[in-house]
Amino acid sequence: MRSAFIHKKPRYPLLWEELPASELVKNAVESVCDDFTQRIFGYHFARLGNLSSQLALPSSPIKHHINVTREVTEYSSVLGKSHCLPFSENSIDGFLLAHELDFAHDPHQILREVDRVITQSGYVIISGFNPFSLTWLGKYLPVKRGNVLHDARFFTSGRIKDWLQLLGFEIVEQRNILFSMLFLNYTVRNTPKIQQWLANYLPWCSSTYVILARKRVMPMTAIKPKMKLKPQFSPVSASMRESSSAMRKEALSNPRG
Repeated sequence: MRSAFIHKKPRYPLLWEELPASELVKNAVESVCDDFTQRIFGYHFARLGNLSSQLALPSSPIKHHINVTREVTEYSSVLGKSHCLPFSENSIDGFLLAHELDFAHDPHQILREVDRVITQSGYVIISGFNPFSLTWLGKYLPVKRGNVLHDARFFTSGRIKDWLQLLGFEIVEQRNILFSMLFLNYTVRNTPKIQQWLANYLPWCSSTYVILARKRVMPMTAIKPKMKLKPQFSPVSASMRESSSAMRKEALSNPRG
């Protein structure tokens, strides 16, 4: 598997407002993530990074949300880095990574930390920018060259799912949203029907995707050795052996029989 590590760290957005079409992207990602959190139960839910921490999740059954950020912000609750989480093993029931992997220099390490800290059967929600979209094409056009979205890494959803499955996660659902060129602050506004049609028939070209995955831990059960079957012989009794011997002697002494 090709490594995703890069030495040069991408610029990291502090606020959603630093992205083009920020309100559009935030609202769309927030809506899907809030819907996904309704399936996650437990005691602790961690939102990794600045963008994740700024999303409202009112539908989440888990009330204790931990916002992990690199620096102090109005949304922070714990200072830490996504690739070195300050939590013990098997302690967090759910994670949200809103475009956290898109602006990471080592996304593999972030997912390894999530795998270390998440509980058995815990959930992780990951949103990312799609490289098969018009927005990815906009990275190479002379449009808003100074915007932080030009530094986003644009991993395919298939690649993210491969990483998750290697760590023992089961992909529960993926939703594709925002079929537009985000650099131009443009989106199709002819009611949600066109967006839904594109999601049904051309999901590969969406600008953003959101993945819900669940950790699966297979129990280690000792397999008992199979019982050795004893051969079922019918032993011949002594009386039977004596009677057969007598019959042979009688046959020899009486040739006419």
